[in-house]
Amino acid sequence: MQQIRDLSVSLTVVPIKCDNKSAINITKNPVQHSRTKHIEVRHHFIRDHVEKGHVILEFVSTDYQLADIFTKPLSEDRFNFIRQELGMLNLDA
Repeated sequence: MQQIRDLSVSLTVVPIKCDNKSAINITKNPVQHSRTKHIEVRHHFIRDHVEKGHVILEFVSTDYQLADIFTKPLSEDRFNFIRQELGMLNLDA
């Protein structure tokens, strides 16, 4: 939240777009079960902030996961689609 305040952005809840429904469900269910018992403590950070109401995880289809442009090698078509969705300009044209 501090970084968001430093950028002068006013948000009461930080939305995080996620394409994994299981990960979203785990953050909403505070019950410890066999699938989560081996998750390292540092990964419970998001779940803690979801419980406190600081963060909300929202499902987004893999096709619209715009963060892929920063994390994966992409085909030219996929790269151009995400670049357009982010509102980035092509300065070469």
